[in-house]
Amino acid sequence: MSHLFQIILYQPIFNAFVALYNLIPDVGIVILIITVLIKLILYPLTASSIKSQKALTDLQPKLEALKVKFKDDKQAIAQETMKIYKENKVNPFASCLPLLIQLPILIALYYVLRQGLASKSFELLYSFVKNPGTIKTISLGFIELGKTSIILAVLAGGAQFWQTRMMTRRQPPKNAGPGAKDESMMASMNKQMLYFMPFMTVIIGFQLPAGLTLYWFLSTLLTALQQLVVFKKHGLGQPPTSGSSSDSKIIEGEIVK
Repeated sequence: MSHLFQIILYQPIFNAFVALYNLIPDVGIVILIITVLIKLILYPLTASSIKSQKALTDLQPKLEALKVKFKDDKQAIAQETMKIYKENKVNPFASCLPLLIQLPILIALYYVLRQGLASKSFELLYSFVKNPGTIKTISLGFIELGKTSIILAVLAGGAQFWQTRMMTRRQPPKNAGPGAKDESMMASMNKQMLYFMPFMTVIIGFQLPAGLTLYWFLSTLLTALQQLVVFKKHGLGQPPTSGSSSDSKIIEGEIVK
């Protein structure tokens, strides 16, 4: 399996990385180009995942309402949940599949950058790709991408915060009814993740070579920008609060449209 991974993913990406470096001897610019190219290749899968995640987020008030109405009947909850998915043409697994497909590519890119920044293992180059001998980790004449960088780690955390914030539901208004308690809990959990994920991004990013953190920042930033494009293209704005007319309200255990 590892040999197949190397031939299909790692080796082509590594050769593309080195070939670009031979043309543009600035590793930072090469990382930018590689990131953009991979994002373009994965654009359809990422767009599908974004739409599915957004749809699931917007359906949370209705799903929470089901838990209140049928709190002692798990079978009814499951049936009504699938009914809601069907009515809204939402596949709960659609947001996971694109991510699973992208994961091997991202892992391969991680190893490519790690090896490239360390200037090791050039024996996997194709015969038509020139061996650069070494890859200078200085970008733009002053940015050292072979060492850790707190600035890039913070930028990556900021991009993660922006991306996560676009997917986060707002707190429901106080007069949203009894069902607001469950949605408030969900919104509270989302808020915790909103700050937890960027925080972990900064912590992890600061421990990685700056080149990898740069890729993390650029990849997250491009994903956030793609979210904006997908939201505008498909009319997916900020999800309404549970107090709006488009959401289900729970009144004395009953769901009222």
